[in-house]
Amino acid sequence: MTESEQSSQQSAISREFSARLDLLKPKQKIRAIVLLRTKETGPTSARRPSRFARQTAIKTIRQSATQALEDIDAILQQFDGTRLAQTPDALGSIPVETTCPGIKALANSPHVKAILEDQPIFLAR
Repeated sequence: MTESEQSSQQSAISREFSARLDLLKPKQKIRAIVLLRTKETGPTSARRPSRFARQTAIKTIRQSATQALEDIDAILQQFDGTRLAQTPDALGSIPVETTCPGIKALANSPHVKAILEDQPIFLAR
């Protein structure tokens, strides 16, 4: 792996998540949330945007993120992975399940901003 690939990968995956990936077997599957690079939706203001402005921003983010799905799907197919949602959510993210090498390949994609480990959430008692 070249230094620029490693730098790109490290910026998309946290050190902690990367360390957990290194402990997995090569064919072991893991779930992750892939945050896609999307178009900017305009400047933010101190005031809450109108419902129309929020809906327009969500539509812009989803359309922008959807353009990357063909490349994401090709990477997932190459590494025996699957996309766990049909379309990106309002934040431009999509859940996936793939192998450790698949996560690292996604991290090197120009369409990926970050990859987060999909972790269960528990109620605090």
